[in-house]
Amino acid sequence: MTVTVQDVDTAKSPTLDSIRDYGDQALLLELNSTAEVLAWTDTLRAAHLPGVLDIVPASRTILIKLAAPRYQIPTGQRLSKLHLAASDNTEASTSQEPDVIIDVVYDGMDLDEVSTLTGLAPNEVIAAHTGSLWRVVFGGFTPGFAYLVGGDERLQVPRRSEPRTRVPAGSVALAGEFGGVYPRETPGGWQLIGRTDARLWDIEREQPALLIPGMCVQFRAIG
Repeated sequence: MTVTVQDVDTAKSPTLDSIRDYGDQALLLELNSTAEVLAWTDTLRAAHLPGVLDIVPASRTILIKLAAPRYQIPTGQRLSKLHLAASDNTEASTSQEPDVIIDVVYDGMDLDEVSTLTGLAPNEVIAAHTGSLWRVVFGGFTPGFAYLVGGDERLQVPRRSEPRTRVPAGSVALAGEFGGVYPRETPGGWQLIGRTDARLWDIEREQPALLIPGMCVQFRAIG
């Protein structure tokens, strides 16, 4: 499934409940789910609030960076009155074309384990992973690593009980509600289902990160 504003109960959370000062030049919004983060991030970006330099989503929070301390109080007041924009682009969300297509060889070290955990045959795991658009919610962990949501719910599997000390660059992985691709060799505890040659992080590019928040991603099986 693709996570959209429809996944948020706007009747219960039409406005922001938790707005905290984050120093004197930022505000932190605390939310209840990744779906709420997605919906409110879209709403905040569309609002074009004065004095806002950056909007940084995370798993359950959104950080709003301000241009100066004088924006702290008026921005907080505007946020408290802001309403979640309900499904203005629902059709576009469900029929959207991917911004990035990532080719994957599905021979990951944990493919059989994911098959066991989900009750799906390995080819069904691959079909589920490639069968829907994923959306970039936020980045973190290491430069170029993007947390993706919106994949088939059957692929929600726990992290490994023992993280690996070395996960190869380009490893395509799953953990909880998230999907991701390791930009470089690092330790990691996600379930590895495949590998890609896509360059997730390249400082020679104008935009070093291949995947940035808001993008839609399609995985494609090759090999």
